[in-house]
Amino acid sequence: MVATSTSHGHHNSGAFERSDRRVALVLGGNYRALGVVRALGRRGIPVWVVKQDGHALAGLSRYAERTLPWPKGDDARKIAYLEALASRSDVERFLLIPTDDECTALISRNHDVLANKFVLTTPPWASLRWALDKRLMYQLGERLGIDQPRTFFPDSVQGLTSCDVNFPVILKPATRELLNPLTTDKAWQVDDRRTLVSRYAEACSLMSPDLIMVQELIPGGGESQYSYAALCMEGRPLASLMALRARQFPRDFGRFSTFVETVDEPAIEVPATKLLEAIRFTGLVEVEFKRDRRDDRYKLLDINPRVWGWHSLCAAAGIDFSYLLWQLMRRQSLPKLHVRSGVRWARMGSDFAVASSEICRGELSIFEYLWGLRPPLETAIFALDDPVPAICELPTLVYLLCKRALMRLSSKQNTILERMPTPENLDDEQ
Repeated sequence: MVATSTSHGHHNSGAFERSDRRVALVLGGNYRALGVVRALGRRGIPVWVVKQDGHALAGLSRYAERTLPWPKGDDARKIAYLEALASRSDVERFLLIPTDDECTALISRNHDVLANKFVLTTPPWASLRWALDKRLMYQLGERLGIDQPRTFFPDSVQGLTSCDVNFPVILKPATRELLNPLTTDKAWQVDDRRTLVSRYAEACSLMSPDLIMVQELIPGGGESQYSYAALCMEGRPLASLMALRARQFPRDFGRFSTFVETVDEPAIEVPATKLLEAIRFTGLVEVEFKRDRRDDRYKLLDINPRVWGWHSLCAAAGIDFSYLLWQLMRRQSLPKLHVRSGVRWARMGSDFAVASSEICRGELSIFEYLWGLRPPLETAIFALDDPVPAICELPTLVYLLCKRALMRLSSKQNTILERMPTPENLDDEQ
């Protein structure tokens, strides 16, 4: 694989001037943000971290110059916070790098306002909405002739019953900006129509029906999951690589990958670049596909228009996406890059749990697991030059798991209360 980059004449009104003090402002404190902090900090670039929702790993890095809190409240308050930070700090210009969907959408929707004070790595909403909203993504994919799973968008239980589906299917949210059990789980598998109606009604209690999609379940596990990752300028890839996402957690509908390996799989390059060109995407992006063994076609699953979980693998494979993004926004010429296949990445604790489960089911041998951990191997959190985040990861993980468990319990209790008969309902029944 070869990824090439050349100088470009694109003008970004918010781009750095050569004399400006250069500071990257990373929104988010999870392991995705940690990868960005390390990539830039190791090159001597000052990095500030705005931590969110209990995620503190990135702020614990030795390469984080400052750590700031993220305000609670609505979007207006958060935008005001960013504007005040830009005005009051001694930094002439921040490079603003979001690391989750919520912040990416927030910046994109307020692009015109923030571009006056920040260098933005996120495209305007007119472009980004095609990536964050799966309804639009699949419509566009269909127009472009890109293979994808059969997908339905019923707007009610009545509309659901008219969908001609072959089981098993999955219920998925069309967007991920809301936080609820369905978006946390990523998808719910359904094996029959009665369960489909029941689970759809449950999903409707969590979010608007027009945000719920029903999709055929493509068979296969991690051996079928591929990604195309790129840095783009107005739809043109400046650097790219491909990877096999061999294991994920949870196993069926992973919220994050646990073991990834760079590969050369040109079959996904053409549809991915066709999509990105159509929406004229600028910035970092990962396009996910799954190979359907029934027809040997690669089918579009998702677009992540920001840094993705395993992006720290890419520097070891030859493409340091975070630093290339920094260079691009400074209007520097990007070098010619050579990508190495066979470089691996693991989120060790989570991957051990996933691999152990696969070993117990006879789907993975102990030898195969251990052989996969041979060099060259990058890890998601541990680093010899920056050990503190790894030391602190366990209590942070316990905190987040407890928080999610409480959220699930609260949601179930609310559902039970809503279904309990009230005096008014009893009177009606009598």
